[in-house]
Amino acid sequence: MRILVLGATGYLGTHVAEQLRVRPDARVLVGGRSPAADVTVDLAADRPQDLAAALAEAAPDAVVNCAGATGGDAATLAEVNARGPAVLCAALRKAAPGARLVHLGSAAEYGPTEPGVRVTESAPTRPAGPYGATKLAGTVAVTASGLDAVVLRVGNPVGPGAPPTGLPGRVAALLAASFADDGDDPEAVLRLGDLSARRDFVDVRDVARAARLAVTAEGPLPSVLNVGGGKARPVRELVRALADAAGFRGRIVEEEDGGSARSAQVSWQCSDITAAGDVLGWKPAHPLDASVAALWAATGRRAGPAAGVAAR
Repeated sequence: MRILVLGATGYLGTHVAEQLRVRPDARVLVGGRSPAADVTVDLAADRPQDLAAALAEAAPDAVVNCAGATGGDAATLAEVNARGPAVLCAALRKAAPGARLVHLGSAAEYGPTEPGVRVTESAPTRPAGPYGATKLAGTVAVTASGLDAVVLRVGNPVGPGAPPTGLPGRVAALLAASFADDGDDPEAVLRLGDLSARRDFVDVRDVARAARLAVTAEGPLPSVLNVGGGKARPVRELVRALADAAGFRGRIVEEEDGGSARSAQVSWQCSDITAAGDVLGWKPAHPLDASVAALWAATGRRAGPAAGVAAR
């Protein structure tokens, strides 16, 4: 089985490619802008006909699109998150119409939801900012494509390799930096924004397993499946767990003007993951503490000896 993973060098894509390689019958092809990629692809810039030619040569049985942008201005987000999936679908219809497409969307597409309620895939989508809006546009392009396609609407991923563009990776990087400045000092201070929001955290390795199951599932799949932890956890809880895993002995200070605009607009986020369990036989396997511990272990290795010593 030939499986093309787009964005395979990114946070989610790295784990997805690794998970797919577990299958003995799978040949995983890497797609991206690097000349070293098996298939050279730039979803933000390629013309559909050029991408179709590359796909025809690769002849994939399935494509997993992990490419996406989480930061940048609205134009950058639109190029990658909205235009990219639309171009990919157009190219697949021409070059590999029988290939299954698994596209990674985002729970940010739902926008503000009612506190205490887990949102199902049929819930209204009212994204609160450009990121969620552009991810929703990409989802619409996929679900309206007529292809054998499914969108995995992913919650807040956490785990090894989390980038500093997201809260878990940013806090891990700040903790690693603090240890270079005596972060094991009980007088050390970690200053963050408001941490009162609740988010649906899901281990990146569980996301990768869901993608593998979606690639290999028999028969047509629903157009959208939620992939999350199924619980709304206080962001404060994640930060405290990460600080504990790191051995941080200082204080965590929440500053009113340091939070993100999205946290202020979306105070609660939790997905109903029943459908993914019914259709894929999937459920999250990693508890939050294990995800946080794996994130810190990876961050400590990257940060060097100082962080590694402090974490003990």
